[in-house]
Amino acid sequence: DPSTKYSPYTAVDLHGREWPLKRITHHPVWVSTDLRDGNQALVRPMTPDQKLRFFRHLVQCGFKEIEVGYPASSEPEFDFVRSLFHDGEIPDDVWIQVMTPARAELISRTFEAIAGARRVIVNLFNATSPCFREVVFRKSKEEIIDLAVRHTIIVRQLVDEYGDRFGTRFRFAYGVEAFTQTEPEYIVEICSAVKRTWGLAGPGDDRIILNLPSTVEAGPPNHFADQVEYFCKHIPDRDEVIVGLHCHNDRGTAVAATELGLLAGAERVDGCLLGNGERSGNVDLVTVALNMYTQGVPCGLNFTDIQSTIDLVTELTSIPVHPRHPYAGELIFTAFSGQHQDAIKKGLEAQAARHALAKGTGQPLLWDVPYLPLDPADIGRTYEAVIRINSQSGKGGIAYVIKEHLKV
Repeated sequence: DPSTKYSPYTAVDLHGREWPLKRITHHPVWVSTDLRDGNQALVRPMTPDQKLRFFRHLVQCGFKEIEVGYPASSEPEFDFVRSLFHDGEIPDDVWIQVMTPARAELISRTFEAIAGARRVIVNLFNATSPCFREVVFRKSKEEIIDLAVRHTIIVRQLVDEYGDRFGTRFRFAYGVEAFTQTEPEYIVEICSAVKRTWGLAGPGDDRIILNLPSTVEAGPPNHFADQVEYFCKHIPDRDEVIVGLHCHNDRGTAVAATELGLLAGAERVDGCLLGNGERSGNVDLVTVALNMYTQGVPCGLNFTDIQSTIDLVTELTSIPVHPRHPYAGELIFTAFSGQHQDAIKKGLEAQAARHALAKGTGQPLLWDVPYLPLDPADIGRTYEAVIRINSQSGKGGIAYVIKEHLKV
């Protein structure tokens, strides 16, 4: 049995977990990683002009924090980051984020790229799991903490220097790569050491960002939520910390893990439009945001013309959108079977009657149609393809099509 070569995940011993009884009542801080994680995962990475088109679209969608690249990785990346603020492309209310691993020369190169920018989040990261410690770094726990602390000192020194020289406002994000595969108590220990070393964390706008990436989904979403809640309950001075998530989709549960991670206390979500990203992809921000929207929670992002997002992403990434992709798929609002068609037809008619009676009374005109959790019109879709006819269709579907086409 080949399955015997795999070890099961280790559950968190979390007593009194609170996340199962909570509800999402407001949207998180959204961070697009399309121009970094998404771009580096493409067979043919985007050109600078294509990245600029993507950046402009992200701004139109309402993102206030955008990871624009890994400037130390190549000259095109470096030049693109510099062009954004030199050409006046960054709105005053948008923060750009740049990523750098914990290596002194790459950190220095990263700061050279953002010299003169107005608002920058510096995202420092290093891996922490036993596999990385023993196989990749060949360092002990203490040595990995020392590595994180030493490079945080370098970031802090450069933040002071570049802030004085250019007037740049900086925020600091520290990410523990392979969070899901690292001992929970060790995550708290290393993040606490980084936070102390940073020395500038405080409540409100001075909070440090501590990012907990599901670099590889190693367990089910409820286990991930336990890990996040454990961290939120044990990190000192919680009001001085923004807890961020960066979920990948190895087990196909990145959306669920993100939602449960928010219930567990996280406040910030990294991801890509329509789920692009390394290997199985980053969490799909369109799906997470519209899931909130269907529950009456303002999602903070604008997808009223979702087709423009689909067209841009597919053109620039050369990755098609599956016809059954949540919210964005061509067939996602389409019913072929007679049972579904009959319920949708009756639901739309009943809703129209309810809304007619409620009009002018001040009562909310709630959406409630079988099989359609979202009004297609809200994301720029028409009703033309809601019911389509095939050999499985029934008389209810045929009646709907005739009525719509003949307007009777």
